[in-house]
Amino acid sequence: MYFLNLSLAQFLTLAGAIAVPTVLLYLLSRARRKQMVATLRFWVAAEQPAVVQRRKRIQQPLSLILQLVSMLLLLLAIAQLRLGTPLATPRNHVILLDTSAWMSARTPVDRRRTLMDDARDKALQYLKAVPAADRVMLVRADALATPATSFETDRAKLERAIAQSVPAATALNLDQALAFAQHEQALSPYRIGEIVYIGPGRVAGEQTQSAPPKNLRVLSVSDPIENCGLRKIAVRRSETDPDVWDIYASVRNYGSSAKVLTLALRFGGGPAGARRLTVPPESEREVTFAYRTRAAGMLDATLLPHDAFPGDDHAALELPAEPSLAITVYSDEPDLLRPIVTAIPRVQATFRSVGEYRADGNGGLVILDRFHPPQPPAGNAIWIQPPAEASPVSVRETLENVPFDHWCSGNALCAGLHTKDLRLASTYVFESAPDDIKIGQVQSGPVIVARADQYKTVVFGFHPALSDLRYELATPLLFGNILRWMAPELFRRSSAAASNAGIVTVQLDADLHPEDARVFEQDGTPLPFTTRGQTLRFFSGTPGTVRVQAGDRETVYSLTLPEMWDTRWQAPAGVKRGLPGFRPGPAISRDLWEALAVLGGLGLLAEWLLFGRAEGRMRRMTAHLAVLRPHIRKAS
Repeated sequence: MYFLNLSLAQFLTLAGAIAVPTVLLYLLSRARRKQMVATLRFWVAAEQPAVVQRRKRIQQPLSLILQLVSMLLLLLAIAQLRLGTPLATPRNHVILLDTSAWMSARTPVDRRRTLMDDARDKALQYLKAVPAADRVMLVRADALATPATSFETDRAKLERAIAQSVPAATALNLDQALAFAQHEQALSPYRIGEIVYIGPGRVAGEQTQSAPPKNLRVLSVSDPIENCGLRKIAVRRSETDPDVWDIYASVRNYGSSAKVLTLALRFGGGPAGARRLTVPPESEREVTFAYRTRAAGMLDATLLPHDAFPGDDHAALELPAEPSLAITVYSDEPDLLRPIVTAIPRVQATFRSVGEYRADGNGGLVILDRFHPPQPPAGNAIWIQPPAEASPVSVRETLENVPFDHWCSGNALCAGLHTKDLRLASTYVFESAPDDIKIGQVQSGPVIVARADQYKTVVFGFHPALSDLRYELATPLLFGNILRWMAPELFRRSSAAASNAGIVTVQLDADLHPEDARVFEQDGTPLPFTTRGQTLRFFSGTPGTVRVQAGDRETVYSLTLPEMWDTRWQAPAGVKRGLPGFRPGPAISRDLWEALAVLGGLGLLAEWLLFGRAEGRMRRMTAHLAVLRPHIRKAS
């Protein structure tokens, strides 16, 4: 018999703290009593204080004994008195089952089995060795420590959880798993059992340096496996030729001997290149390719020959199409605008006469040269000196031979624009709205206005090719800024990378602001990330596609590769290994607190029924007897 929640000293202290005040209340009670008398004629004056006499003996000893016994029973229930010995108390064990990506590697003895199969077998063997009364929690350990069960005595439930454990896409974080197991054991009132790690000990990052817990046991899974795999593939547009993709692939040899490998690429189902390389043991080699295409499609990389861990022998990533913008120019003098429009790369310009105008937009940009269509275009448009009465922006006045004053500042539409001694032969001055962007102005007001309503619109009050602006370098730059504002995807520099799930690190360019970065999952859901300096990090525990946008640059990460280990964790000397030999303990201890709590409550209820509620009735009966006693004696 022993206490689970309190020590013997704590129990005696609490028992004394309850018993002593209770006894004193019975001895030193100062409660006033109700007295019944025949007349007030000889009663003492009410102003005189009543004389209080201390009781020399306990009036109701049975009530005191019943209260003390009941409170003692309740205190025993709080202390959780148990029958048996402390050694018979159930223990809490935690099984850390390695479910990292490496566990999908095939064993060298039987290629039909994986390391995960061996780990599951060892977990079931340990479960059978644990005493039936002990509680076990199963935790799946990869980059995150995920509890599969709570502390359970139901062996069937634990066996199902072990059977359902499969390799994840991330590497093992052993420090986090051990810390989680210790935390869960510390929260339970049961005795702390063992923390059992089952796996080969392949961890991500540097080898753990923290001291392992004293109750750690290691059931090692043998993995003498030779493996070579893809570490990363990066793809970006060539700086010299926008139609060419530069492809960089990194291959690592995890084994102990050099390997001769072949890396083959396929794009859209057709061959795109191949390289043969020799990789020394425990080393990496990089391979570069160049592939010309403007189309979007899937790029597949395959490493041959395949080995016992096929998960990192193949990677796939989606290459975006080269962005382009369709521009339709409606003008009776197309040669005026042709040099300006065709000088912008990735623009597909179509020139049509004013009479061929159609209002149905095709998702591109429309340029209207000095005319007003019967119906406005259904899309973004650039209006060049439209009729004053039909201008989309109200015309305040028309000026001739007026000097150009200045460009706007602090807006991307005016980035890099500089002119000197520019005069406009004829121009409109617009009555702009407060939200309009005044791109160019003369002294009297704006002459180039940008407006963003349902569609984006830019209105010129003069013709740039019929003014001195045609001789300025600012003209193509101005149209480039307008297209960047209307179609930013045209100038977005795209790249793609095939990487592993887990923590992904992105190095931002020096000219980018980290606060402008955005990270999205494949369905557009924002993904949390952190930045430190020009380094951006995010975590994705499952394979998928993640987009990182920063400024005019976008990188698409295809997280199709498994996260691989970097080092092997070696258990320090003194750590228990192998299956335990638990000795059968004494008889299982049993809880008594339910019965003790019920008895204590019943004792307090009985005391109240016998003495508390009847106390007033007993006092009234005693008073009546005291009044009647003289009359009874006189009659006798």
